[in-house]
Amino acid sequence: MQYSFALPADYDMAIVRQRIASKGHLLDDFDGLHFKAYLHASRDRDALATRENLYAPFYLWRDSAAMQRFLGSAGFAQLAQAFGWPVIRCWPVWDAYLSPEARHATLASREFDTIAPYSALDVLRQDDRDALQRDIERGALAALNAFEPTTWTRVRFRLWGEPHPALAAGHRQLYDVGHVSQPKAHSAMPSL
Repeated sequence: MQYSFALPADYDMAIVRQRIASKGHLLDDFDGLHFKAYLHASRDRDALATRENLYAPFYLWRDSAAMQRFLGSAGFAQLAQAFGWPVIRCWPVWDAYLSPEARHATLASREFDTIAPYSALDVLRQDDRDALQRDIERGALAALNAFEPTTWTRVRFRLWGEPHPALAAGHRQLYDVGHVSQPKAHSAMPSL
């Protein structure tokens, strides 16, 4: 699950970083959460090559009941009051890997691809699984592949401890990671 707030060009992104620093820990032990990456991007930071200021948290939930508990919480209500009512993107997860070290991530990447009509989904999933495995070998601390069958898109999301040269290629959205909530009960998921 991810929602994203595009902020004005002159928005002081220190406000977002301070909000993450003061509130990020509040979901560190949220039942049913595998991880929440508190992501932000600044248009004035060349390394991320974004055209807008963004606050765009990304979540991996154990199940939809946990996600619904969060969306019905006072914390989410406060977020909506501060930034507005977001459009929330949700994807069924094909594959996920989560290292116990994911909480040390400093950079995230997310990319979308359109799924062509009548594609063999099992072939696409295997291609994405192979890419996920390569990214783990390159040092990804968390990696997930998912798809969305309403708009027929697939998403590849990664958390990185440090930038990797491969991130410069392609059409990825890159983010700085302000905090990763990773409950201890779910700190590790089996790899592929």
